Amino acid sequence: MKLVKRDEGVEFEAKGQFRCFGVNKVALGKDTRRLSIGSSIFLPSGYAETQSSSKERAYYVLSGSLEVKGKNQYYVASPGDLVYVAAGEERALKVVGIAPATVIVIVVDI
Repeated sequence: MKLVKRDEGVEFEAKGQFRCFGVNKVALGKDTRRLSIGSSIFLPSGYAETQSSSKERAYYVLSGSLEVKGKNQYYVASPGDLVYVAAGEERALKVVGIAPATVIVIVVDI
């Protein structure tokens, strides 16, 4: 068991993300074998380029709105919404509007 306090975590910059600030609370390969949990704050006009990963992901929106585009899907996720992305599935993210979007990001290495 581990408690990670609100002011703890490791800052990171994810490849292909712009105008975004991230903090890992639990890091894959360091703290756990298959799970990573962090938060990302996308500033207005922030985005993540289209990419895919061998890991499953879930984005849980805490504040703001985030456009999530897949190959054949398009969603606008608002506070309380969760978007699941399967391993190998493409996704792109973009802030909607002028407010920052705060997102909990859960990554599972399958």
